[in-house]
Amino acid sequence: MRRWISVLGLGAMLATSGPALRAQAPVPPDTPAPQLRANWRMAGNTPCVGAWSGIYECPPAPVTVAIRAGRLFDSVSGQMLAKQVVVVHGEKIIDVGPEGTVRIPAGSRVIDLSQATVLPGFIDTHSHVFNTRGKMTADQSMLIAVENVRANLLAGFTTLRDMDSHGNGFQDVDLKNAINRGTIDGPRMLVSGRPVGWAGTSAATEGPENTLGPILVRSAEQGRAAVREIIKSGAEHVKLRPTGGYTFTQSGELQYVVTYPADVLGAMIDEAHRHGKRTGCHSFGGEGLRNSVIHGCDSIEHGYSLTQELCTMMAQKGLYYDPTLVRYTEPYMDDNDAKNTGGKFRIIPIFEKNARMCIATNRVKTVLGTGAEGTTYAHGTQGLEFVALVKQGGMTPAGALQAGTINAAELLQWKDYVGSIGKGKFADIVAVSGNPLTDITETQRVKFVMKGGEIFRNDLTPGTLGSVVSR
Repeated sequence: MRRWISVLGLGAMLATSGPALRAQAPVPPDTPAPQLRANWRMAGNTPCVGAWSGIYECPPAPVTVAIRAGRLFDSVSGQMLAKQVVVVHGEKIIDVGPEGTVRIPAGSRVIDLSQATVLPGFIDTHSHVFNTRGKMTADQSMLIAVENVRANLLAGFTTLRDMDSHGNGFQDVDLKNAINRGTIDGPRMLVSGRPVGWAGTSAATEGPENTLGPILVRSAEQGRAAVREIIKSGAEHVKLRPTGGYTFTQSGELQYVVTYPADVLGAMIDEAHRHGKRTGCHSFGGEGLRNSVIHGCDSIEHGYSLTQELCTMMAQKGLYYDPTLVRYTEPYMDDNDAKNTGGKFRIIPIFEKNARMCIATNRVKTVLGTGAEGTTYAHGTQGLEFVALVKQGGMTPAGALQAGTINAAELLQWKDYVGSIGKGKFADIVAVSGNPLTDITETQRVKFVMKGGEIFRNDLTPGTLGSVVSR
């Protein structure tokens, strides 16, 4: 049983002081143990204490669940295993292996997925769960984000890296904390809060600072200070934007807006690394993209105009490639190009060609990121990205599944916790009816979702948690 509070007012209710700066990688927290209300002399059984005082009905004690998997995708090897058993107690996997070699403890509930394919929970490394704030109130914006994270979870995405709160300040930290406490249903999250923007070298300002939007900087030292502020506010990674938009010249040459000077970008990446955090760089092309690779931004986002030289450098530096193919090959992109170039030039085929080249580059680690947001790409439909990585990106189905599981977990520095089905890891498990190695579109039809040992969706054996083992 989960505890619930009104979502209205979360922006004020969830705020907590940011953690002290620490040079360590992010660690996903366990759901805190419930605390009983002492000396209870009022209605009903002794309840548990909520995060902001108040009470709620205590959840049941952790149980042991065994899953019989007809097929199980081993994301580490990229192989599909047959007839496996996964034993879960509480939030964690306590055993996994071939049927007949794994003991199912007496009293366990058994879920029969023997006709299905079981996979690690999916990971989206580039999401935007908050819509652009605009004229919305903080409460309205949070309500939409709550709806979005639930849609992601039910689609099988049990972990998200959120890349910019879209003008909502550090409300993503508040949302993440609420999910971690079990107050709200959603994926486990790493968040970035406010991104860092470039204000130019002029000392002039135009009106008061927008404390919900990007943190504007004018120098390397201001960039370092912005990174420290983001981390202190509770973010696990830093979103940078080294490039702006693109235009075609009359001859069809692509030109990209450059934002930060190279030394400012390098200082911000260095500062994040100094605190054990990683950076993700929105880098379409041109000088800003080259600077992102040269200075070692941990993930290159989008990369319309990547070259073989840059992809080889990414492999050498151990950087990750996050193409977000669906988001930037949507039909509206052609509409914009047709309007701006009179139909002469298109970015989509250029992007697709370069993405396939970079994905195929030896030792480049591709991850699945979608850019799902509230404008063109609906939350809960991110299974489209697995299909795009295969059909547009040239990946094998196994490679695409790894991009959205173990590779993504490595980028997030959470490989020891999520991204594969293994002993000691969080019980983040999804299942589909068919075999995604032969039909990658199965990833769009998730039928079973478990996150941290809790079942949020079960269309395969509906209405039951399975039989109880008595031996």
